[in-house]
Amino acid sequence: MIESGRELTQKRVVLVTGAGSGIGRACALAFAKDGATVVVVDQDEMHGIQTARMVETVGGGAHFIRCDIAEANEVQHMVESIMGRFGRLDVAVNNAGIEGAKANTVDCTIRDWDRVMAVNLRGTWLCMKYEISAMLKQGTGAIVNCSSIAGMVGFADSPAYAASKHGVVGLTQSAALECARSHIRINAVCPGVIQTPMIDRYVHGDERVRKELADSEPMGRLGNPSEVADAVHWLASDRASFVTGVALPVDGGWLAQ
Repeated sequence: MIESGRELTQKRVVLVTGAGSGIGRACALAFAKDGATVVVVDQDEMHGIQTARMVETVGGGAHFIRCDIAEANEVQHMVESIMGRFGRLDVAVNNAGIEGAKANTVDCTIRDWDRVMAVNLRGTWLCMKYEISAMLKQGTGAIVNCSSIAGMVGFADSPAYAASKHGVVGLTQSAALECARSHIRINAVCPGVIQTPMIDRYVHGDERVRKELADSEPMGRLGNPSEVADAVHWLASDRASFVTGVALPVDGGWLAQ
């Protein structure tokens, strides 16, 4: 694990995993615009530090931590280092995830299944395990997990991804009930087809495929990472003070079809 950053006194302390690009970066910037200190977490040091610099540019405090969320000791150290440095953790956005290889249930390899589950489900659970522990000690907090529309319905040729994202919804709801009287709210967002590096990998430069994805959305376009970040920002705010255990679709109406 590599840490870099500078001591800054700002408003809230916000942790965002997978913050090196896409929805995670957008979330980091959304909180930074409030002047929060944003702990940018990613395995990709270069992109993570880029996000941290962007956070500072828009008025937030930045602290970068390199962490593999599938590794328990790294996650534990990540949260402990945040508490040691800042003394609190107000918001955690557990966004990091991978899509895995496209394959049907029969052809999905054990290696791919285990890796997707390790990052998407085990990783989210590990983050929550240590985040909730810290928040219980301070008596308050908000957590937002990133699931997917694939966590609400089945997706052919993505068995591991769909199963892991369904698991994130169940984990979110279970933990929300456990923490409901401890002043810790736990929710999830379920993005639809969003313009992110994950979609770029899926499209693989074929604009015809990109158009097909856009046409699958009732709104006729791909979503923007900032639109998901706005939902995350609201769920983590006091304006959502009576909202917990929710899996909120941000999908342009996709699930309504």
